[in-house]
Amino acid sequence: MRQLDENIWIFDGEAVSFFTMPFTTRMTIVRLPCGGLWVHSPIRLTPELRAQVDALGPVLYLLAPNHLHHLFMSPWQETYPEAQTFGTEEVKEKCKTLSFDGVLDNEQHYPWANTLKTMLFTGSPAMEEAVFFHPQSRTLLVTDLIENFDPNSLNTFQRFVAKGAGVVAPDGQTPLDWRLSFIFHHDTARAHLNTILDWAPERLVMAHGLIIEKDAVAFLKRAFEWLE
Repeated sequence: MRQLDENIWIFDGEAVSFFTMPFTTRMTIVRLPCGGLWVHSPIRLTPELRAQVDALGPVLYLLAPNHLHHLFMSPWQETYPEAQTFGTEEVKEKCKTLSFDGVLDNEQHYPWANTLKTMLFTGSPAMEEAVFFHPQSRTLLVTDLIENFDPNSLNTFQRFVAKGAGVVAPDGQTPLDWRLSFIFHHDTARAHLNTILDWAPERLVMAHGLIIEKDAVAFLKRAFEWLE
């Protein structure tokens, strides 16, 4: 557990193999003004992790921000049955065994709206992703929209693959296959990017790779040059 700022923490979990790549898992928790916890992209729940989480406050919301980030959701729902679960429509369609209390889209006013801004990044038929901004800490939260793998965590073959996809630090960005899928909807993606830039985040936390601790806007402008 690492505290990034007042009322926001990250938890790094085990790596999950995906297309030969070791995708590290990272969860972010924000404590809301009521004292309850907002849990973004839950990682594997262990007794040690549960003790840490419970020490921060009661879990109120569980978030599955895209259809690839649901792997560990079921144990969290079982452990915290009073928590409400939110996911994208794609997650709901994919995971029929999970129960959802709400959908992440661009049409709703969420119960955490006074603490976190929410936007669904659309324009790709491959995947949609909900991104979040925590104004108090100037932190932007993404999962797969940007990946920034530490090259020292990869073997030679993995570095070759990751560089080809454009997701190796310090030059991480949207993975190549996902970038290509926006080909007919750059305007939509650019509109979402402009909203993010207007938020003016200072820090960028992603599920996979090295965190950008400062000057996140400059990093984002470089990472999304493919939209130009």
